[in-house]
Amino acid sequence: MSSQKAHFIFTQHANSFSVHIVNLEKLSVEDIQKIELFVSQRKGVFDFQTYTFVIQKKLNFEEFKTLVQHSAIESVSEEKIVINTTDEKIDFGKYKGMRISDLPESYLVWMKANYRGPQRELIEQELQRRNI
Repeated sequence: MSSQKAHFIFTQHANSFSVHIVNLEKLSVEDIQKIELFVSQRKGVFDFQTYTFVIQKKLNFEEFKTLVQHSAIESVSEEKIVINTTDEKIDFGKYKGMRISDLPESYLVWMKANYRGPQRELIEQELQRRNI
């Protein structure tokens, strides 16, 4: 058992939520595996470069804390409030016409790795705004 608790910063978005793990590098392998299991059971995406995971589910902070309490993860959680600032709309794909600020985090993470089109800069800005 690790003496260090995971430090989660929860951010709620339109149709999903993201969680940045402030102290991931200080957690034990066992604790990281518990977090990975938590994310995979919810069909989420874990980005080890940014210490962030994204789960495509509308969930508020209190619901997230309850989920974590019922898991085997020792953690401290805090909420980050995000104000939507991007009115630009995505001009392609299954989310065509949706505001970039409302795109699911899982899609943004996918685009981070795969998209090289003309809206790349807007996508990068949104990823930075959400700390993804």
